[in-house]
Amino acid sequence: MSDIDPNKPLPTITDRKIVAQSRFFRVEQVDLTFANGATRKFERMAGKGHGAVMIVPFIDDDHILLIREYGAGTHKYELGFPKGLIDPGETPFAAANRELKEEAGYGARELTELTQVSMAPTFFSSHMHVVIARDLYPETLLGDEPEPLEVVKWSLDDIDSLLVRDDFTEARSLAALLLVDKQRRSIK
Repeated sequence: MSDIDPNKPLPTITDRKIVAQSRFFRVEQVDLTFANGATRKFERMAGKGHGAVMIVPFIDDDHILLIREYGAGTHKYELGFPKGLIDPGETPFAAANRELKEEAGYGARELTELTQVSMAPTFFSSHMHVVIARDLYPETLLGDEPEPLEVVKWSLDDIDSLLVRDDFTEARSLAALLLVDKQRRSIK
């Protein structure tokens, strides 16, 4: 295993331009020069810099809530955790509580950050705050979902069966679940 050089210089960005744009996405071409003189053109999604949140809601000490929603990318219904973008001027915790109310019909009195994850760092500059929500109370906010989302209560003692489901495949949800399970096991 090699040592990681913390002082390795980042490539120099010599040019940037938007090469494609849709209602939701902007694709940016970035021209780079590396320390060894190599040059490359990369394309990446140009982020807005606010990031996103994913919420792991605990309805009690032994059960979490999942949502089942349509995923246009896979063209099927998927189980996962509530999630969404952080709006301008919003903190990650405020965004987490808002998304939880919009997608699961609950607010949380206690929010703690579990971790932050990057999403395909070769192509995206954004990051996601994974937040644990506890001490839930019923509250609904109108969101932007085209149909009501199904809320599914899941026992933490039955994580193994969740991990092998063909409708629980999103990498961010899998990572959050495994981190929660590892944290839970270290406390017991």
